[in-house]
Amino acid sequence: MHYFFVNGPLLCCPCAVGGVFAAPLVLGAVGFTSAGIAAGSWAAGMMSAAAVANGGAVAAGSTVAVLQPAGVAGLGTAATAVAAGTGAAIGGALTGLVAIII
Repeated sequence: MHYFFVNGPLLCCPCAVGGVFAAPLVLGAVGFTSAGIAAGSWAAGMMSAAAVANGGAVAAGSTVAVLQPAGVAGLGTAATAVAAGTGAAIGGALTGLVAIII
């Protein structure tokens, strides 16, 4: 358990920064691009499913409605904080797994 407390912050901080840089790349890779949602992409499938479930329109506040502007304009302050927190959580989880294994 000593490993986690000594090395936890060393892994969480870089992972938080990595999360901020990776989020726009991941959004683009799944189809949320600066030109809109890419045809035939995972994002297009999400949008189609959301529209079918909602009677033909994508509901405001849905996952697609939140991610699409982030793909077009980039991450705002709140989304950057979420990306950093997610990266830090992944780093913490990996550190915890290493502590269990070692």
